[in-house]
Amino acid sequence: MSTDYQQARASLGVRLRGLRFSCPSGRLTGQQLAQRLGWAGSKVSKLENGKQTATPEDLRAWADATEQPGVYAELAARLAGFESHIRSWRRALANGFKPLHEGLSAEIDRTSDIWVWEESVVAGLLQTPEYTRHVIQRYSNLLGGAADIEDAVRSRVQRQEWLYRPGHTMHVLLWEAALRSLICPPSVLATQLDRLTGMIGMDTVELGVIPFTAPVKIVPANGFWLLDDRVVVTEDWHAEVWLDDSESVTLYTKVWKTLRESAVYGADAHNVISTARQALKSH
Repeated sequence: MSTDYQQARASLGVRLRGLRFSCPSGRLTGQQLAQRLGWAGSKVSKLENGKQTATPEDLRAWADATEQPGVYAELAARLAGFESHIRSWRRALANGFKPLHEGLSAEIDRTSDIWVWEESVVAGLLQTPEYTRHVIQRYSNLLGGAADIEDAVRSRVQRQEWLYRPGHTMHVLLWEAALRSLICPPSVLATQLDRLTGMIGMDTVELGVIPFTAPVKIVPANGFWLLDDRVVVTEDWHAEVWLDDSESVTLYTKVWKTLRESAVYGADAHNVISTARQALKSH
């Protein structure tokens, strides 16, 4: 978790404690507040000490229980301010996959250049619909709470129109593992690899592959998208993280450029993809 995010969560916790102390009918202990809310006392402690992220419902209940309902708007604004950078999958998927895809699509629409690093999956803008379907299904099985897989597939496919607009360039780096991970049936992966082969040489796509045998200067992990020079979008198992501070953008740019030193392009990239394609015949 980023330091800025943790500091913001801790600051919100201090504010919540202050509300408990300033309850109009008298200062409340943590246990008294927990009883009013019907919560375990540990939850009050975790929220006040920045160890747990409040939900909007938690904040409204806290404001009401401390007899200060008018502060809810302020609390909600604080939460929105730091959650806009770390978007919990659990909460986001309560509304399905499609809104998640549409949110990123809106940001991509105003982007001219995208730099992508993916270590274990083919980048979304280069995916075939069937490959996309299997990837999203795997996440749905893991995270639950989303049944709109077909809507999400259509949304991701529509996003690919970006590749065919003048003035756009996608700079993609894939580790060889992304060409071999059987997140889908071999026949689906074969079609996906054929598509990648066809994209080599496209005016709007610069596709590099880092072979397993290539020496690397940093660990090939943690996929991310860098949109122009303003925001980085990366993912972890618990959340999608958006970073827009200059230090983070500079760091991820450096990471991408360092990884690029190990990549092959053109005919060499074609050979790596073709080798992965041939290996599928044994499955």
